[in-house]
Parts: sequence; structure tokens; C-alpha cells
Amino acid sequence: MSVATAWRYVAEVVQLLSARSPKLATTLRKARKDGLRHLILDGTLICADRVKADQPYYSMKHRTHGMNVQVIAGPNCAVIWTSGTLPGKTHDLTAARIWGIPAIWT
Repeated sequence: MSVATAWRYVAEVVQLLSARSPKLATTLRKARKDGLRHLILDGTLICADRVKADQPYYSMKHRTHGMNVQVIAGPNCAVIWTSGTLPGKTHDLTAARIWGIPAIWT
């Protein structure tokens, strides 16, 4: 199987999982309804085997290639939502703004 085919399969699976996952606004409404006064927002880098030419995926903070994913968890650290992926060089606060997290929660 070629590399292009493998990446196409990865993209299709990510789209399928994303379509099945709860949307951010729905998740935050449910959290408020459940009485959660605060949530934990954290960004994480999922390491990926990339070539040096893929500079957007290189995280200077972690000194490796990867994808930035935002995670929202409850006070008990149970994950309630995860974002899609962004290039690894994306700062966590910028990623949160891209996904609209501050605008929806306030």
C-alpha cells in the first residue's frame, strides 16, 4: 500500500470518528446542566513520524513532529471532549481560539 493511500485511510477514519463524537457546544451545555463549575482545558502533542520538510508539524516546545489536540476534562479528570488535530507548531491558546472554546464557554 502506498503512503498516500495510508494517509487517505487515516483521514477517512478521523472524519468518521469526528462525526460520531459530541459537538463542543453540546458538550459544554451538558457540563453546565450537570453543574460543573469548572473544566480543565489542556493541549497535548500527539507525536508523529514526519519528515523534516513538514515544518508546520514541528513543535519547538517538544522538539518533535506531531499534531496538537485540545482536551476538555471534568473536575474528576474524565475526558468529555477532544478537538480535531492542528499542526504541532500551533500554540495551545491559539488552538483553543480556533476551536472556539473561549467564546462558547463564556
